[in-house]
Amino acid sequence: MRSRATAATTLCLILAAGSATAQVAHADQDVPSRAEVRDAQRAVASAGDDIASVQAALGAANDRLRAAAIAAAQAAEGFNGARYEAAQARIAARRAAHIETVALEDQERLRVTYAESVVTSYEAMPELNALSGVMESEGILDVVERMGTMQDTQQALDGKYDDFRVAATAAEVASNLATDTRAEAEATETAAHQARDQAQAAADGAAAEALTVAAGKSSLLVRLAELQDISVDLATRRQAGLERAAAQAAAAAAAAAAEQQATEQAAQEQAPEPTPEPTPAPEPAPAPEPEPAPAPEPEPTPAPEPTPAPEPAPEPEPSNDPPPAASGAQSAIAFARDQIGEPYVWGAAGPGSWDCSGLTMGAWQRGGTSLPHYSVAQYDASTPVSSGDLAPGDLLFWGSSADPSSIYHVALYIGDGQMIHAPRTGQPVQEASMYYWTPPNFFARP
Repeated sequence: MRSRATAATTLCLILAAGSATAQVAHADQDVPSRAEVRDAQRAVASAGDDIASVQAALGAANDRLRAAAIAAAQAAEGFNGARYEAAQARIAARRAAHIETVALEDQERLRVTYAESVVTSYEAMPELNALSGVMESEGILDVVERMGTMQDTQQALDGKYDDFRVAATAAEVASNLATDTRAEAEATETAAHQARDQAQAAADGAAAEALTVAAGKSSLLVRLAELQDISVDLATRRQAGLERAAAQAAAAAAAAAAEQQATEQAAQEQAPEPTPEPTPAPEPAPAPEPEPAPAPEPEPTPAPEPTPAPEPAPEPEPSNDPPPAASGAQSAIAFARDQIGEPYVWGAAGPGSWDCSGLTMGAWQRGGTSLPHYSVAQYDASTPVSSGDLAPGDLLFWGSSADPSSIYHVALYIGDGQMIHAPRTGQPVQEASMYYWTPPNFFARP
């Protein structure tokens, strides 16, 4: 009996030990080894690096889009500039041709006049011959009179010849000028055609680059979704949100920097120049006075109470709000607003499609001011202002350097840091922050 109990106890202990051993073995299978932990950590770090690299690649793709857009804008405004110069050359050629025509007509008129004078003088020579005059004269006075008449006739003939030579010289100069201006007009026409082809090539290149970048971004977003274990749609929306936030942050930073610069500039302009204090003259030493005889001191008269000075009126606080738009500017802004949503087409100036300088030209034409269809010429035709003095209706310009000849984009400022512009191919006329892209570096008022 005792041996049976002992045996049962032993069996239970063996079964329990076997169960515990199995549990320990099972637990050892669930807990990763140190090597597995290190591998997992490396995988997480690698995924993080991959996400960062994908996001960096997306940023680089956006930079490529921006660079292509700038190149296309520069080429489009280069075409507008060449076309503007060709138009100016055609006007100069027409003016030179008109001057040439007038000069040639004047030359021909004086040639005929001179020829007629020569014929008349020749026909009158027998009567004015000096010897004939002496032989047929009735006296010395008649001889003198005939000689004077002959001299006057010769002088008149010489004068007509001089007029003819002057007219001939002027006609020659006018003809040479007309020839040169016609040649220049032809050269500018050729340059305009070349610029048109370059603008088309740049626009096509920007469109092709946009397609390539879009395809590359799609692949990158698929990879990003895999790394973040989310859907491609969610990854796309997240990336778009990040890009919008980055653009808004950059715009806000640029606006704050511009406002700070304008505030500092205004403070420097309003600060009065310090006036140097005069050096006080040394006081002379007092001479010793004789001591007067003591006299009774009179009662002191109480001094009147001083009248308090009026408090100065508080100075008005400076306002950072832009001044209201003038009537012409209001009309320009209203016109530009009516075009929002219409497509960008390089070289277009409405109706229905616009490029950047075509839109500002059309807007200010409605505002009563004529501007050329070329951003550089629009800046030259306007009055430069500082960023702190911007008013609604002013023009904002983007250039690749500090030289106005590098301007390649223009927009219409509407106040509160906003603008209306025709951005680029694929982007219609729109209202946006003036800092949405890069801050403008030129400002002018038509």
